[in-house]
Amino acid sequence: MAGTKTIDEYIAQFPAERQAVLQQIRRAIREAAPDAEERISYGMPAFWQGENLIYFAGAKNHIGIYPTGSGVEAFAGRLTQYGLSKGTIRIPWNQPAPYDLIADITRFRLAEAEAKRK
Repeated sequence: MAGTKTIDEYIAQFPAERQAVLQQIRRAIREAAPDAEERISYGMPAFWQGENLIYFAGAKNHIGIYPTGSGVEAFAGRLTQYGLSKGTIRIPWNQPAPYDLIADITRFRLAEAEAKRK
């Protein structure tokens, strides 16, 4: 999805049913970090507030959520049904996206970023 300049452009490249899921992920993040700036970083939607808090991206078979290593580690107990690697959560398209969990992870990352700035 290289070349997109906005999250709207990024999401618009997906089929309608996937657009709806990606828009809901965006809303969950936005509600958890209402002052974060939306950006495209590394070709993915990102939310920045003093630092990149969280990214998300659509792939062929899954949605990638990228809350850094600390975000994955802090919520590992709630992420057992998803594919994980350092800094990455893979949610299969055929499973319901955990919007509340994504919001919780975003709030955690926001608090972590604010603590670093103090």
